[in-house]
Amino acid sequence: MFPAPLPADAPWIVMKFGGTSVATAPRWRNILELAASRRAEGARVLIVVSALSGVTDTLKHIASQGDVGDRAAQAKALRERHHALCDDMQLDVPANLHARLDDLATLAADGYAELGELPWSAQVQAHGELLSSTLGAAFLTAQGLPTAWLDARECLHAVALPNQNERTRVLSAMVEARHDRTLCARLAELGEVFITQGFIARDEEGRTVLLGRGGSDTSAAYFGALLHAARVEIWTDVAGMFSANPRQVAGARLLQKLDYEEAQEIASTGAKVLHPRCLSPLREPRVPLLIKDTNRPELDGTVIGPEVREQAPSIKAISARKNITLVAMESVGMWQQVGFLADVFANFKKHGLSVDLISSAETNVTVSLDPTENLLDSDAVAALAADLAKVCRVKVIAPCAAITLVGRGMRSMLHKLSAVLAEFGQLRVHLISQSSNNLNITFVVDEDVVDDILPRLHDMLIGAGALRTDDSLLFGPAWQTLYGTVAEVKPVRAWWRDERDTLLKLAAERSPRYVYHLPTVRGQARKLKALASVDRLHYAVKANTHPSILKALVEEGFALECVSPGELAVVMATVPQTTPVLYTPNFASRADFAAGLATRATITIDAVFPLEHYAAMFAGRELMLRIDLGRGLGHHEKVKTGGIGSKFGIPIEQLDGALRLAREAGARVIGLHAHLGSGILDAAHWGEVYGQLAALAERVGSITVLNIGGGLGVPSHPGEPSLDVDALAQVLAQVRASYPQFSLWMEPGRYMVADAGVLLARVNQDKGKGTVRYLGVDTGMNSLIRPALYDAWHDIANLTRLEEPATAMYQIVGPICESGDILGEDRRLPESKEGDVILVAQAGAYGAVMSSRYNLRDDADEVVLP
Repeated sequence: MFPAPLPADAPWIVMKFGGTSVATAPRWRNILELAASRRAEGARVLIVVSALSGVTDTLKHIASQGDVGDRAAQAKALRERHHALCDDMQLDVPANLHARLDDLATLAADGYAELGELPWSAQVQAHGELLSSTLGAAFLTAQGLPTAWLDARECLHAVALPNQNERTRVLSAMVEARHDRTLCARLAELGEVFITQGFIARDEEGRTVLLGRGGSDTSAAYFGALLHAARVEIWTDVAGMFSANPRQVAGARLLQKLDYEEAQEIASTGAKVLHPRCLSPLREPRVPLLIKDTNRPELDGTVIGPEVREQAPSIKAISARKNITLVAMESVGMWQQVGFLADVFANFKKHGLSVDLISSAETNVTVSLDPTENLLDSDAVAALAADLAKVCRVKVIAPCAAITLVGRGMRSMLHKLSAVLAEFGQLRVHLISQSSNNLNITFVVDEDVVDDILPRLHDMLIGAGALRTDDSLLFGPAWQTLYGTVAEVKPVRAWWRDERDTLLKLAAERSPRYVYHLPTVRGQARKLKALASVDRLHYAVKANTHPSILKALVEEGFALECVSPGELAVVMATVPQTTPVLYTPNFASRADFAAGLATRATITIDAVFPLEHYAAMFAGRELMLRIDLGRGLGHHEKVKTGGIGSKFGIPIEQLDGALRLAREAGARVIGLHAHLGSGILDAAHWGEVYGQLAALAERVGSITVLNIGGGLGVPSHPGEPSLDVDALAQVLAQVRASYPQFSLWMEPGRYMVADAGVLLARVNQDKGKGTVRYLGVDTGMNSLIRPALYDAWHDIANLTRLEEPATAMYQIVGPICESGDILGEDRRLPESKEGDVILVAQAGAYGAVMSSRYNLRDDADEVVLP
């Protein structure tokens, strides 16, 4: 097949294939193609295989010392399965495969008494890999790829560690593997393609031992170190490691690059695709590891190697481990008692149990036992508890789950995790642990909450900017994109990409400049007009007061909502007199209310004070009351507009007093209003608000209108979920059916215009300070204050070099004399030059309307594209 023989010093590639990858004839053909392609690269190939999927479980059943007849039946079933696979391969059953199957049958019948329990169990379980590798060598050779069978036990030598008991030495052995030039030379004389077994090794006494869970991954890593391979490839049934378990979170993103430490943390905290033990042997020789999908080899996969340079602090993954057992030990006597912990942990050593997480207080130490690292069973835990009870009070808490956030620079991201921490605040958290290596933070909770909370936390991490899915060098496509597990809503192509030439011309004429795209505004309006249950949509004018936008939305059938006399004046001068207007000021003066009362606007009052001190102004008028429902929501503390920490709204307990004052003034309260915050993506929220307001309205009597506010979220980060408008329509239809007597109003603002606007700026200069690169543009927080005020994230692009690769990491800053003058942190852009046009996306809302002339900088110009 390969006429030119390889030189003796040809590089090695180690390829490991898991149980599902070796279970069928088509998948062995994939292995054939992959191995042949690696040999064609000019490398020697060592294939490491697991047992056929399901075989190890059958062998464990045989090793459980059940009925002899049952063991024989299980061994016979394995014989039939391997024979059937030979038939599918169109391969005569090899004689050495017959011999290994006969050996297994003998062990199943009467081997236990001769070998002893643990060695016998290891010998039985080792047959899975011995059988699959024997079959594989025959198949690959028959297909024209000469493949030599290699006994892994002749290469991998287990060492006895001081803290191991006999059970772990035999069933979860450790190997020390370093570059073995003698082995490399010996194999180079024997061939070019080899196949060997994962999971097994030989100890100092010559016995077959097992490498424990994930042993085949570990074997591949040991061989990678022994051979000083060019790379180790782990071929499995998924494309790599993901930012969450994709079977729980369909939007989990492929992790394209990880360093050894991050990958080990992700693997050890719950990711099943890779065993954490397999990374340690590769670190010192710096052998990279690649995870790939056997059935989809065209997918990029995950590359694990030395530390990835030039990366922003980011959570890489949220992972979960179930079946966690907590052992809480409490004693007043432990306070400052020398040697107490040594005595306690001696009991864990005695029972062969390793501790994972530790949390301590003056009178309590709580630890977790992870079943992936311990051979846990109820008897082992009970025996441990009995011994511990001699020195302290013991409480075993199970089943628990550990939810872990993993990423380099974890402490620097804590300020972004407020919403996530609040989510945990609603759960029963048994233990919190922040790793000393600054790579993870773990929460141990009841096991039954994990499946529900994990997808929600993943979305929250993206929305908070803590899981940096915008960094395309680190994060690849979502699982649902790669595998089509659910119907994916593909993101709409940003309008500004199609208008690039026009935008470049506008920036050449003047910079900085806001540009608004009216078709996008109209498109958003039509989405919400499809909400059949909503009687009136008011556009929140404060988001963007440009006259062209106001006119376009009125043409689309929107009413308008104002919060100040200035906004009222613009509205009255811009739109037809027939346009309904809602006036919802906050802490307004008498003059502000007078300005509103002089117009056709419906007035909203959000405090008792005006009704107490100048109620006569409202005589004969219809009023709305803004109610604080006692809680706030939103993407940042500064956009939460409910709860005791917010200045907005009349507390529920003051509602009766406000109604009485309004009646005494001769005003009629016709509506209740609640707006809890901005950036909300959960469609159920507005149904809950309507239900609460309706319950209040039913006892008032005069209420005809319920205004459930706005705050409809606009996703910013790649992979962040969009608001499901169809789901919102269903929610509102259900609540209207329960309370049909009330008209339903909403007041969206940012949702209507954010995506319709961009801010154009030009590069002034760049500056390097240590490892940090600053890219300065000709405007900053004076034009767009949202990043400084709300930690808001806006997509930023170099419009001049839009198609060039993003290879540089920048802090995008403006010319304002403030440290907070940052438009974007840690953004990957093409190498940028003076004069390049930088585009800040999603700037159509709360951009120009919040701008200032601080430092006496000129205002950004505003342009509308019809």
